Amino acid sequence: MADGLFRRIVVATDGSTNAQAALEAGIDLTRHYGGSLVILAIAPLPPVYVSSTEPYVPAAVPQSEVGRYREIVEAAVRKAEAEGVHDVSGLCDEGVVVDEILAHLEKYPTDLLVVGSRGLSTARRILLGSVSTALINRAPCPVLVVRVPATKPSA
Repeated sequence: MADGLFRRIVVATDGSTNAQAALEAGIDLTRHYGGSLVILAIAPLPPVYVSSTEPYVPAAVPQSEVGRYREIVEAAVRKAEAEGVHDVSGLCDEGVVVDEILAHLEKYPTDLLVVGSRGLSTARRILLGSVSTALINRAPCPVLVVRVPATKPSA
C-alpha cells in the first residue's frame, strides 16, 4: 500500500484535450505517490425529445456513445501502463456525467479527483453548467482541475 498523500487517484476523462492533460497529471501524481489510478469515463445519456404535438408517439432513442468512451478508457489505461503505472484500472459507464462521477466517488473513497477544465461540448456546458465546477462544489475529495496551457503566438 502506498504511504503517500494520494493513495487512490481518479481521473475523469471524455477524451478532450483538457482531459488528456488531466490524464497526464494523474499519471504523474500516481507515479510520484505510488498509489492506484482509476480512469473513469461517463458517456452522457443522449437527450430524447418528444414532440409536443403528438405526445403518444415514442421518440427514437439516439445511439449511445458508450463504445467510443470505452475506447477512450482503454487507450488511457494502456498509456498509464506504458508510463509505469502498475496499479491502474478503467471504468466506463453511462448516465448524467456529474451524478455518475459523484456516485463513483461515494462508493469508492478517493484521495484526489483529476479533471480537465473543459470537456468536449461548449454548448452543453452553457446549457447544463460546467462539469468541473459542479465537481469542485460537490465532490467528497479534493479536485484538481487541469487546464491546457495557452500556446503563445509564433513570432
